Amino acid sequence: MSWQTYVDDHLMCEIDGNHLKAAAIIGHDGSVWAQSASFPQFKPEQITGIMNDFNEPGFLAPTGLYLGSEKYMVIQGDPGVVIRGKKGSGGITITKTGQALIFGIYEEPVTPGQCNMIVERMGDYLTDQGL
Repeated sequence: MSWQTYVDDHLMCEIDGNHLKAAAIIGHDGSVWAQSASFPQFKPEQITGIMNDFNEPGFLAPTGLYLGSEKYMVIQGDPGVVIRGKKGSGGITITKTGQALIFGIYEEPVTPGQCNMIVERMGDYLTDQGL
């Protein structure tokens, strides 16, 4: 199965008639493994900042989490495992596996809990696969 299939079929799946706004699987080095068409164009330093937050939980809290041109307020997560951000009625969930970052971006009517479930389930699966 290609990485794009993971994004298209598992991250961008239907949730009570809705879908995530965008999703991606990105290597720790910032290389894109697969992404939805709507995933924002990001800068390498934004991925570096996210990796820094996984290594030093709280790193992004003072400045916020930037992805593309969007700024998210960092909210509770699982230190070193999951970063969650909020922006208006939407937000972002990022989980880290041994080799990749899994991103899910949502807007209402998708709830934070639905986004968390999809992204974290994919992260758990890839971790179990040694990725």
